[in-house]
Amino acid sequence: MENNIFLRIAQERYTTKHYNGGQAIPREQFDSLLEILRLAPTSVNCQAWHFVTASTREAREKLLPAFPDFNRERVSEASDVIVFCVPKKLDDAHFERVLAQEVADGRLPNAELQAQQDAGRRHFAGLHMGSEAELVAWEARQAYIGMGIVLYAAAGMGIDSTCLEGVDFEKLDEILGLAERGLTSVVALSLGYRNPRDGNATRPKSRLPKEELFTEFK
Repeated sequence: MENNIFLRIAQERYTTKHYNGGQAIPREQFDSLLEILRLAPTSVNCQAWHFVTASTREAREKLLPAFPDFNRERVSEASDVIVFCVPKKLDDAHFERVLAQEVADGRLPNAELQAQQDAGRRHFAGLHMGSEAELVAWEARQAYIGMGIVLYAAAGMGIDSTCLEGVDFEKLDEILGLAERGLTSVVALSLGYRNPRDGNATRPKSRLPKEELFTEFK
């Protein structure tokens, strides 16, 4: 194995199937993961997302009706669950909030740059606003970028994780009251520590060979 921490994380990380329900992630580390998620890349810095966290057993159990049997333990026995949500529409207020934050953070020091940034963001986001379904699909791709970064960061902290797509998202939206907020859920993520009986931890990682996956264009 190469002496490369990033490669080592990729080689060793796996999808956890069984969690140790008695072991919680230290809040300082979980807060760090949330900050990493907040700082994740997003197209034209649109930040068209929202994250709902469930960190108590009571909160996680309220989510269970939205999950099929095979995924319920990965919710109830995890330390934390993050539900990735996106807005069903982007209005002027959202663009104005993002721009105001950029100005407050010193990213855009003059009115000309502010106008250019705002116009560019509205243009590129607008390319995906032909319908609600098209917008949500574009935003979901951004959310998955954020999720990938958190998966990797968690593994680097020794925290296990499971991407959860086996979900009744309409039911999850109902439980979380997302419709009233103009949001919809697109994926969920469990975080915690593996149970010693998690058989997936002992299986070798398997991927197709690089000769089959990569083509060098010349």
